[in-house]
Amino acid sequence: MFKSSKKVLFTIIALFICTLHGYTQEGVSEPDPGLIGIESAQQSLREVSISKFEDAAFWYGKIGADDGIISVRDKAGSPSEKEAIEGEQETGINEVDEKVLGVRVDFFRRGMVDFYINPIRPLPIEGITKTVSMWVVGRNTRHTLKLIIKDHFGNYAELTMGDLNFSGWKKMVVAIPPNIVQRDYHYNDKMGIQIIGFKVECDLEETYGKYYLYFDDLRAVTDLFAEQNRDADDINDAW
Repeated sequence: MFKSSKKVLFTIIALFICTLHGYTQEGVSEPDPGLIGIESAQQSLREVSISKFEDAAFWYGKIGADDGIISVRDKAGSPSEKEAIEGEQETGINEVDEKVLGVRVDFFRRGMVDFYINPIRPLPIEGITKTVSMWVVGRNTRHTLKLIIKDHFGNYAELTMGDLNFSGWKKMVVAIPPNIVQRDYHYNDKMGIQIIGFKVECDLEETYGKYYLYFDDLRAVTDLFAEQNRDADDINDAW
């Protein structure tokens, strides 16, 4: 009788551990845009393309003059696991998607170095942005990639996308937290955020020699419910 009870107890413990492991695996998956910053009873979530990085002329790099030299260029290539945005082909959107943005940094010496990759103009996102994603080649370093955004009131924020300690292409996703103000309810035509660029915080031990980084397919999942239900005859307050 005692041995039978012990077997039942061990079985229950094993099932609990397996269940806990399952929840842990789900916890490291991509954030669910439908559960982020719910501000209304209705949502109209859409995945939209922000930049395909086809032309390096629309981007520039920035690094301290004493830290190194940075250059950007477009390179032929694409991650094999990248999927087309749902509905693009049906609506006749056939953008060229053959290149990626390459970034090269030549470090002068070891140090606490940050460098930036920015568009020549901020990239606005319509609606209420839930997540921002991008495919990245990190070259297996301990550097950290951050997204720089500007909110509705002109305040800047840095959101950590993750460490670059992986090889090959990886889709990196960051959720836009609810404390980022994206809308003023007094004005229905003013909402959303702007992407200012990307910041790479370098690990001290890996700031030497040459470092290569590649970006492709910058996207966002955004709630367009307010945009789609705006009065067409409303007056624009831009005067």
